[in-house]
Formats: sequence, C-alpha cells, structure tokens
Amino acid sequence: MQLRHVTYSVWWNLMLLTLGALGIALAVQGVAVPHRLITGGISGLSLICFYLFPGVSPGKWLFLLNIPIALAGWFWVSRRFILYTMYGMLATTVLLEVFHQPFPIQDPMLAAIAGGVFLGGGVGLCLRSLGSSGGVDVIAVILHQRFGLRMGQVGFACNLAVFALGWWFLGDLDRILYSLVMVFVSAQCVDTVVGMFNQRKLVIVISDHHEAITRAILQDIHRGVTLLQGHGGYTGAPKQVILTVVNTVQQKRLEEIIFSLDPNAFVIVENTLNVLGRGFSQRKVY
Repeated sequence: MQLRHVTYSVWWNLMLLTLGALGIALAVQGVAVPHRLITGGISGLSLICFYLFPGVSPGKWLFLLNIPIALAGWFWVSRRFILYTMYGMLATTVLLEVFHQPFPIQDPMLAAIAGGVFLGGGVGLCLRSLGSSGGVDVIAVILHQRFGLRMGQVGFACNLAVFALGWWFLGDLDRILYSLVMVFVSAQCVDTVVGMFNQRKLVIVISDHHEAITRAILQDIHRGVTLLQGHGGYTGAPKQVILTVVNTVQQKRLEEIIFSLDPNAFVIVENTLNVLGRGFSQRKVY
C-alpha cells in the first residue's frame, strides 16, 4: 500500500516527468538537431518547422503544437492527467531552451541509436507517471485506455505521417531513414521502460501430480494457483491444468520444483506485458 501511495504522490510524478523531459531534451538538442534528424510525433513536427523556419526554437514550436492536443486530453482522459502533462510540456520546453550542447557523435547511425535510447527512456519515464510529455503521448494514452493498444506501437504508427512530411519538405531520404531507426529504437525503449518491474511469467502446467505441484507453489513459491478443468485431446482423460504467475526470479525455482515432482510434466511459460491485481501491479488510473 505504501508503494501505491508513492506512485500516486505529486512529487514522485513530477520527478518522473522532469527526468523524462531531460531525456527528451538530450535526444533533441544533443543528437537530433546536430544531425538534422526527426524525432517523430509532435516533437518531430516541431523539428520540421524549426528546419524550415529556424527563427523559432524547437522548444517553442513544440509548445505551440501541443496546445490543441492538450485540450483533447482535457476532455477525453482526465483533468489530473492533463495538469501533469502541462507540467511535462513546460519542463520539456524549458529544458529544450536551456540545453544546447551536442554530443560528440560523428556516425549518423550511432547518433540515431543513441538518440532513440534517450528519447525512448525520456518518454517512457513520463508515461510511468500519471501524465506525459504531451504530443503523441496523449494520443497513445487515449488509445491505450480505450483499445489496449501498446503505447510504443501507437507512437511508431503516428510517426510514419511525420516522416512522410519530413521527406516531402526536407527531401533528404538518408536523414529520414536514420530518423526511422531512431524512432524504432525509441519505441522499443518506451515499451521497456513502461513495462519495467511489471513484466511477469504466466506458467501453465499439465501434470498427473497436480496436487503436489499446487501445494509446492502455494507453500514454497508463495504464489496463487488457479486449477482449470481439461481433458486430453487424444486419450480423452480428464486433466487438472495449473495456472500461476511468477516473476523472473521465481521462474527457475518453479521449474525445479515442477520437474522434481514430475519429470514428465508439460510446462508452458509465456511473457506477460503487465499483471494487475493483488500481489502484482496496481491499475494506473490517469
């Protein structure tokens, strides 16, 4: 319960948003602008506008383009989410205005990878809070809550339109392709950071010794067990199917317990993006 209180505290969310904004600023001013890359999303649009009209800084373009999206989030997500997002937008804008030191990276491919790591880490930290850095993040949260779409995938899809505009107005295909690499790396980092500490292993066990295995899971692993009724497709014999969820540390110990009790057990292990409920993650309400 204490962890839940920390997660929902104002200072915790502001810290995540500040660190995330710093990561975005490092990606944009430290990598993207020196190599004329496009970060994608609304920040990518702001960079296209900056390359075409350099009189206005990327941070100011980003803030202006974020205003209508913030209004949409105000009506379709929640007031608390948008208030945190407004802070994330302001923090990102300020850090973009303050930070202007490029990283000493010469190879554009290495720059794209490094920029993707900073950008994805920053966006992911923002999305772990109860807000975001604005832009496509708001659209991603709306689609995630309504349709369960993964945030990184939503962002990558939205970026395709931005890259088409970048190619049309800037005309440098090589830079667009490097930018695609950066955004692909960023999307993977977003999903990794958002799912960090939440990913679990779904384990399904089919065994004639289900009673002993169930007791061992409850007493030794200290995890809940659900027994499903099944039957063999070939023999037609009734089967008890064990279903449980463990973390990555407990997985190996669980395997040893299962096969020590039944060397012929049939075990299926699946990765889960997130597990909600008692003993696992709490559902985050924006």
